[in-house]
Amino acid sequence: MLGLIQRVTHASVAVAGSVVGEIGPGLLLFLGVQRGDGPAECDRLARKVVSYRVFSDSQGRMNKCVVDIAGSILVVPQFTLAADTDKGLRPSFASAAQPALAESLYRRFIAQLEMLHQPVATGVFGADMQVSLCNDGPVTFLLRVPPTV
Repeated sequence: MLGLIQRVTHASVAVAGSVVGEIGPGLLLFLGVQRGDGPAECDRLARKVVSYRVFSDSQGRMNKCVVDIAGSILVVPQFTLAADTDKGLRPSFASAAQPALAESLYRRFIAQLEMLHQPVATGVFGADMQVSLCNDGPVTFLLRVPPTV
């Protein structure tokens, strides 16, 4: 399971011109579900996201997590994160989870995240979305949780 997190001052996601999720300071997370991912990966990534220290302390060091700053999280499903780009000039999506499984795990991930931290806003699985954000820093990290064997 992949989570691309960006520290933001604000972010929003719209579907068909209507905002469906928005946050102030916090994390924008693009979620990619890969073949082999399951509930354990959802839970591990959710814990990692809320605990990952990307916010500055009083000395300017990244020592605070989203919980410490009482920030928000916006989760946007993005199957293109799971693309294999190693060969050629067109991405392969063979490593992405099938849509039904990916949606189920996306929903589980959100539920797990909501148990760990509030507020959580979301995009819409399978929709054509427009994401707006102000990346703070910029600060962007790719978090990977490999499938449990």
